[in-house]
Amino acid sequence: MSQSQKANEMGTKSVGRLLLEYSIPAILGMVIVALNQIISSIFIGHGVGHLALAAMAVTFPLVNLLMAFCQLVAVGCAALCSIELGRKDMVRARSMLGHSVLLEMLFGVLFGLVFWYFLDPLLMFFGASGETLLLAHEFMLPLVVLSPLGFLMLGFNYLARATGYPKTAMMTALLSSLGIIVFSPIFIYWWDWGMYGAALAQLAGQAMSVVWLVTHFARKSSLVHFQKDIWKLKGEVIGKILAIGMAPFLINFCACIVVVIINRALQEHGGDMAIGAFGIINRLLMLFAMSVIGLGQGMQPIIGFNFGAKRPDRVRLALKYGMLSATAITLVGMLGSWFVPELLVRIFTDHAQLIEVSARALRITGGVFIFVGPQIIIGTYFQSIGQAKIASIVSLCRQMICLVPALLILPHFFGLDGVWMSIPIADFTGCAVAAFFLRLAMRAEDNHCMPGDPECKPPSNFFKPKQF
Repeated sequence: MSQSQKANEMGTKSVGRLLLEYSIPAILGMVIVALNQIISSIFIGHGVGHLALAAMAVTFPLVNLLMAFCQLVAVGCAALCSIELGRKDMVRARSMLGHSVLLEMLFGVLFGLVFWYFLDPLLMFFGASGETLLLAHEFMLPLVVLSPLGFLMLGFNYLARATGYPKTAMMTALLSSLGIIVFSPIFIYWWDWGMYGAALAQLAGQAMSVVWLVTHFARKSSLVHFQKDIWKLKGEVIGKILAIGMAPFLINFCACIVVVIINRALQEHGGDMAIGAFGIINRLLMLFAMSVIGLGQGMQPIIGFNFGAKRPDRVRLALKYGMLSATAITLVGMLGSWFVPELLVRIFTDHAQLIEVSARALRITGGVFIFVGPQIIIGTYFQSIGQAKIASIVSLCRQMICLVPALLILPHFFGLDGVWMSIPIADFTGCAVAAFFLRLAMRAEDNHCMPGDPECKPPSNFFKPKQF
């Protein structure tokens, strides 16, 4: 397929077919990423011990922080690239590759050094102590020091999908998974490297993925590829990248704060066993959430391109299919939490008390998980059309406005169950707020006005015109 055909297919091919072509590889890729974490946790839980699972839960905030700074660039570059492709501005679309590489390297080195220097204080602030601090340090040290590798992998991956190569992006996840599956038993069991081995296995997978993606973008046949004129950073472009990327940045940054609050509440009301349970249920529910995120990633270039091409009918159709699919995915997760929690938890551990605590936690936290899917898709929709402010509000509502107050209040009345109950309450209320903003957007469209269009004058002050 020629480059012009590749660029135009998102504006001409059936929306349903496009969503299948783009979202299935993306979903598979994100499922593989989630499975990577599950597989790694299985190796750690059985190879290092049940306290290692608690240590893994303590590292979640730090991982979220690294992911926040990585997505700040990756999501912004991908969204702008899709919009420029829709406007048929190939020069600006290709410049996103150079901006992505340079900014991801800069952020990776800068924040890798900062987190390495403050690693132990950060882990202790996040709830680590004693043996869990030692285990968490061993796991995070290699990942923090070599964080530019992970930054590059994610940046390349988002751009590959945004430029019409979802299968290339899916291969990234497959290679990352291969690294974990192959090297984890060698490093953890055979060489007895413990948590260091688990981290190095992840890095091996990241290195394989980066090599694969560099090869893709080095080919001149790729719609966006390495060229001499793309290695120039422009302040105006950086500002737009960071504005769009601010929504996922704030999601992960606030997720860090939320996990700290959760870990402290769990430590107070349930100890290391409760923190270990949180590590398990987080891995399980993340499998379904990552599937929806993959669906959103497949939807993003379709919406971005057709928004840039001024095709609101195709934008709305992609959103509709995305919402229905996301609801179905999270419904499966909710039913699993209701009916087979013990079976799911036993995958990670054979420790009787941890199984009991984790199963009860999963049944409560997954109680209304069906509402998570639509909220993620709505946030992705606003990112895709360049509405960074609305996307940020939608994304932050669940965590900061709904979840944090619940975490601070409910445990005083219900103890450990109060911590678990806070999560489904936030899932429901966060989805309700997201639906409210989407309704405003649809009203604006019904008045022949797409949010983000420079000529847009919608009936709400939330939708201010913004030209990207």
